[in-house]
Amino acid sequence: MELADPVAPAQRWLARLAFLAAAAAVLLVLAVAGLRASLFLVLVAVIGTAAALAAAWWFLTHRGVLRWLAGVIVVLAPLVVAVLFARANLIWVVLVFGLLWTAAVTAGRRALASPTPGDGESAPYESPAPLHPYLIMNPRSGGGKVERHRLAERARALGARVFLLDGPAVDVAEVARQAVRDGADLLGVAGGDGTQALVAGIAAEHGVPFLVISAGTRNHFALDLGLDREDPATCLDALTDGVEVRIDLGLIGDRTFVNNASFGAYASIVQSPAYRDDKIGTTLDLLPRALAGTDERLRLTVDGTTVTGPQAVLVSNNPYAADDIAGLGRRYRLDGGVLGVLAVTVRNAADAAGLISGRGRARSLTVRSTGQVVIDADRPAVPVGIDGESVVLPTPVCCEIRPGALRVRVPRHRPGVPPPPPELDWARLRHLAFIRRG
Repeated sequence: MELADPVAPAQRWLARLAFLAAAAAVLLVLAVAGLRASLFLVLVAVIGTAAALAAAWWFLTHRGVLRWLAGVIVVLAPLVVAVLFARANLIWVVLVFGLLWTAAVTAGRRALASPTPGDGESAPYESPAPLHPYLIMNPRSGGGKVERHRLAERARALGARVFLLDGPAVDVAEVARQAVRDGADLLGVAGGDGTQALVAGIAAEHGVPFLVISAGTRNHFALDLGLDREDPATCLDALTDGVEVRIDLGLIGDRTFVNNASFGAYASIVQSPAYRDDKIGTTLDLLPRALAGTDERLRLTVDGTTVTGPQAVLVSNNPYAADDIAGLGRRYRLDGGVLGVLAVTVRNAADAAGLISGRGRARSLTVRSTGQVVIDADRPAVPVGIDGESVVLPTPVCCEIRPGALRVRVPRHRPGVPPPPPELDWARLRHLAFIRRG
């Protein structure tokens, strides 16, 4: 008896298209330029790329004349490669090659994607609407989004009490605790992720739902919850027509984090008083020392393994996407019950080039998913960036995950979280394209 083919016909043909486009890209270069010229131009492209990557590393790790000479090489290396290709009348070949390879990768990823929708976000469940919601809003956050979108006025019209963070420094955690003591059955924040984390910890502590209003600058937490980051007023819909999801929280010492805690180069730079007014200038000025590891020598211990001397460590509340080595992208789940750990150890330009290209990541990049991680250093205290807020913590620093600790109320109708894209596995793709199950 012949078994039904479990692969959808569209997936099979997409897999075949991926191989066809990839083969066409390679054959195009060989056929148009000839084998000898093709190998020469490939060698030129490889050398130019390596020179640019090495120069970029020197630009980041040096100051003065060496930095600017390296910057010139970063600019000139790709230009020289482009001129050589142009003199050989092969610019069009490069463009067509790029289009064909892009088509191959796109078709391959779509072929490997599940034919049914993924479960990128936590499963929502019904819960009663809050009777006494309490919202904390920062009018300065996100360039004034609270006032621009009339969030306080709209929230009050929906029956919420609103506390505006205005004037002298305010103990946000104490404001949230007092709100719960006064009968609040929901806590919410319109502000940056650092403020979101503080209040989320109080909400979890008292078992009340938490409302995220995307009024910050980057709104990474709102992104990973599937909220609308363009119009924060839509987040208020959760007060009247919302559902709840259960998500994890990160814990660093006695502080909660919703996104990540960073150590090393990034945390040292953010710690500088000049960073807020001149981010680019301060980063370029402090990067050489931070990357050299002269401020503190970090030691990362995870699952019984110790990594010594990483320049940067990122511990996240659930892992970021596999190709995101800086924590600038998104997390496709917030309820996996694990921390994501990324540690970057770069000693020279070759390590940096390998890290960027992907070929040397096994040597330069440590990636883990775990429930607990410890970061130690040669100093009694280290700077840490917690959800974008700079603090100094005594060493060793312990980070843990609190699975399902936070109830989050979200609008019933929201953009949502897409399923994670599949990794491009050519072996699986070949099986999908050419091997039938019989």
